[in-house]
Amino acid sequence: MYDYIRDPDAIYEKSFATVDAEADLSHMDKPLRKLVTRIIHSCGMPDIVNELAYSDDIADSCKQALLNGCPILSDCEMVTHGIIRKFLPKENVVICTLNNEDVPALSKTLGTTRSAAAIEHWLPNLEGAIAVFGNAPTALFHLLELLEKGAPRPAAILGFPVGFVGAAESKEALAVSDLGIPFITLKGRRGGSAMAAAALNGASTLCRT
Repeated sequence: MYDYIRDPDAIYEKSFATVDAEADLSHMDKPLRKLVTRIIHSCGMPDIVNELAYSDDIADSCKQALLNGCPILSDCEMVTHGIIRKFLPKENVVICTLNNEDVPALSKTLGTTRSAAAIEHWLPNLEGAIAVFGNAPTALFHLLELLEKGAPRPAAILGFPVGFVGAAESKEALAVSDLGIPFITLKGRRGGSAMAAAALNGASTLCRT
């Protein structure tokens, strides 16, 4: 028999204790610490705390939006599968438009990726929503472009595109934008659906406190 912890509560307790020991979150308020702890837990990399960029009101903004019943808009299906539905306080609808039938044709018309074109379908649900990005830099760039043109404003943006082309640049654009929309993002190439879903799940847990 292998010697390992089998009790799920003990695993969670030790995991979060490890995050507390290895990541300095002392400069964050309690809600933000809970959200960031979930992100670190999802990837096993305490060092990412030094690469996070965020607005101070991101945790509270996400909590309030969820309690208001906001929709959750995701750039990819993998994020939607990582969101823990039982944590959502108002049975908030989770929407991914990437596989809408007209997206391939729309991407050709717009001269961009399918992921970016799919953001066009967010517009009817964008006001007061939480926008979650775990994959495509072009999708985040396109949302920022739409917002700069006067599109409805989401309550928060969780920006974790990943990769070698455009990921760092799209997240930097989010971090330095003057849109005034609460956000959290991880600078550089790292990111991904697990982190993005964890950020949303972390916000959901705040609704129970």
